[in-house]
Amino acid sequence: MGAALAAGLATSALSVSTASAEGPELISNGDFASGAIAPWWSTPNAPAAVVDGRLCAEVEGGTVNPWDAIVGQDGLPLTAGESYELTYTASSSVPITSRTNVQLAEEPWTQELAALDPVTETAQTFTHVFTASADYTAAQLAFQIGGSADPFTFCLDDVSLTGGAEPPVYEPDTGSPVRVNQVGYLTNGPKTGTFVTEATAALPWTLNAADGSEAATGTTTPLGVDPTSAQNVHSFDFSDVTEAGDGYTVTIDGQTSEPFAIGDDLYSSLRSDALAYFYHNRSGIEIDADLVGAEYARPAGHVNVAPNQGDDGVTCWAADPCDYTLDAAGGWYDAGDHGKYVVNGGISVAQLLSSYERTLTTEGADGEPLGDGALAVPEQGNGVPDILDEARWQLEFLVSMQVPAGEELAGMAHHKLHDREWTGLPLRPDQDPQPRELHPPSTAATLNLAAAAAQGARLFEEYDPAFAEELRTAAVTAYAAAEANPAIYADPNDGVGGGAYSDNNVTDEFYWAASELFITTGEDAYRQDVLGSEVHGDAEATFPRGGFGWGSTAALGALSLATVDNGLTADQLAGVRATLAEAADGFAADAQAAAYGVPLAGADNYVWGSNSQVMNNMVVLAVAHDLTGDNTYRDAVLSGFDYLLGRNPLNLSYVTGYGERDVENQHHRFWANQLNASLPNPPAGSVAGGPNSALQDPIAEDMLQGCAPAMCYIDHIESYATNEVTINWNAPLAWLASYADDLGAGEGDTGEEPATCEVSYNSYRWNSGFTSSVTIKNTGTTPISPWELTWTFADNQRITNAWNASVTQTGRDVVARPAAWNGTVQPGGSVNFGFQGTASGAVADPQSFSLNGGACTTG
Repeated sequence: MGAALAAGLATSALSVSTASAEGPELISNGDFASGAIAPWWSTPNAPAAVVDGRLCAEVEGGTVNPWDAIVGQDGLPLTAGESYELTYTASSSVPITSRTNVQLAEEPWTQELAALDPVTETAQTFTHVFTASADYTAAQLAFQIGGSADPFTFCLDDVSLTGGAEPPVYEPDTGSPVRVNQVGYLTNGPKTGTFVTEATAALPWTLNAADGSEAATGTTTPLGVDPTSAQNVHSFDFSDVTEAGDGYTVTIDGQTSEPFAIGDDLYSSLRSDALAYFYHNRSGIEIDADLVGAEYARPAGHVNVAPNQGDDGVTCWAADPCDYTLDAAGGWYDAGDHGKYVVNGGISVAQLLSSYERTLTTEGADGEPLGDGALAVPEQGNGVPDILDEARWQLEFLVSMQVPAGEELAGMAHHKLHDREWTGLPLRPDQDPQPRELHPPSTAATLNLAAAAAQGARLFEEYDPAFAEELRTAAVTAYAAAEANPAIYADPNDGVGGGAYSDNNVTDEFYWAASELFITTGEDAYRQDVLGSEVHGDAEATFPRGGFGWGSTAALGALSLATVDNGLTADQLAGVRATLAEAADGFAADAQAAAYGVPLAGADNYVWGSNSQVMNNMVVLAVAHDLTGDNTYRDAVLSGFDYLLGRNPLNLSYVTGYGERDVENQHHRFWANQLNASLPNPPAGSVAGGPNSALQDPIAEDMLQGCAPAMCYIDHIESYATNEVTINWNAPLAWLASYADDLGAGEGDTGEEPATCEVSYNSYRWNSGFTSSVTIKNTGTTPISPWELTWTFADNQRITNAWNASVTQTGRDVVARPAAWNGTVQPGGSVNFGFQGTASGAVADPQSFSLNGGACTTG
């Protein structure tokens, strides 16, 4: 194995074993012994000659993209299914990264090998093995060496490409087989882990404190082979341990986990780091070192400062021209590239707004960590919550993407804005030389704008009424334009320079937009559109089992309807919350059934951005917990965090800066340390896309063949299909970190007074049964949320079914908990539920009740 390959794979948590190839030599003049160059070639800015038996190219400085300077050889025949070994020796007078590709010699430049080789002044030998996926009569070997500001000399020798190689073996380095949440567990939350082993019988486990002392013991529960990872696994549970501390470990069968903490304050820094991601990726503004640190500071991108062409006067692309320009500066770069997309931007800003709105609607949700002066934004001190300042940066961009009045399709939103051609990595935004272009309007983008702007309008009303009115007007205009143009879809083939983000079913976007407009305006027309939507009340259509996302947004509308005051009737609201509870029940069941506790159904849902699908399911569960207080939902959310932060088949934390084995090479043009040591790795709090069994990039296709679905991930900057970062993945991470931090704060509060309450209990009886009605009244001055009523029968009454509450009975002891829609009892308010049961002989109504640990009077 070549030194460069070994180094590259070490950062990717992989190892690959190879055997020497024995096929015929495909490279001509690979040792340059004759002194001739042919058939090698180089680009004009890298003139080459044979010097001391090596081919050396004098590469000019100031190139931008890797492919701006190339040394290569064409005419290489490859056979589909055949494995090949490439070896070569290289050096460079300036440290560079060579993109070493074996590829189609013309567009679309399909790559069979795509390697990153760190070339230094000391000559090194590199070895790569790959399997051709197609037949080629004349493939190309290309050493792409552009992108350096300084000139340098690049030298090659002993280049060989032969068939008959042993295909690489996928061997992920997963570290310890004891898998835990590497950040830690909330003091009073569930604490579970997974152990990978060939053993089929239960095994003893030991929890040790940081000083090595034994804190708890138990035995594992064998679960068999996990279908998502093909690993035989056991689970273990230490939820009874509530002693706070750092440095805990679990040992099983001589194997010890990564260290972790137990405590209440585990997620506050993750919330601020996850939200800082958005400031880092702002377009059109200098990123201030005082806010993010010197290594992440950079000039403003796309503001018409050379080599940029700015976003303040952008016109339509040549394939669909228009006679106007838009000032669409600002907004967030979507992902690792410099594109700005309305459909991705809509869901992202909506989840930031929802994180703030949750603090206004949910008891125990703390708004202070999102408030003015709390986050890394330059608008600190303006009297507006910082999270709204960050959201405004994107909302203003979304509004700017509307087609102007008087133009064809006025009020519609352009689908996206990005470079004319793809750019390479690394490339800081301010160094991007490509022209910027608007792509055609779409119904999906227009409805994203309508929904996000409507939500923003109600939240900015308190702080900036004029901006709130601008948003409201934009939302109303966009919705009307979408109704007039309900089927304008983005072209799925429009993927040059930016992603296509095509969506030919916008029923969900109409539902989301109508929901937000109804909540904000109260207008009955929007209510009718909500109630008349085909997704309304359909749990699977609203909350897909595989997770909602940019292409499936109905959940956003339903979550707002379920939590924000609106004009739905009590029955209509109960229906929305029942739909949410049905979905949450499914996600909770998925988490309970999964060997790694992940709330994601089956092996088929490990798709591009699978971690975002997991997190959006967690958001649904968290809202269900907020509404009902049912800890089943809370536990499934925390189990999802366990998966994201290390309790997974690869034993990796998918969030940078969190956990002992965290990922660090996500696909990003500026956070590109793997390609250029002078550039930073991603900052803390950036979540990777996660396992993607489709293997939709050359690195994944080369390295991950044969992977089980939940193991189809590689921490490599070029694996955009598994290791991308995006705004619509970090948005739910930030939302969930706020929720989890609120849980920790609630767990630490032991001084709460028992609820003040009155219970009315009425029964109708017949020979063998009874029906009872129970009303709980809040006679105190603060809301009761969630509530739990307990009592004990003095006889043999047995409850058989209940309504408006979850009622369970153990012996004579009874516990009643709220349904999805009645988890809060306001001061002076009441909730009612009932049940049926069986009884024989003399029976009596219970005379004493306890609500949340405090005695109630009876009335």
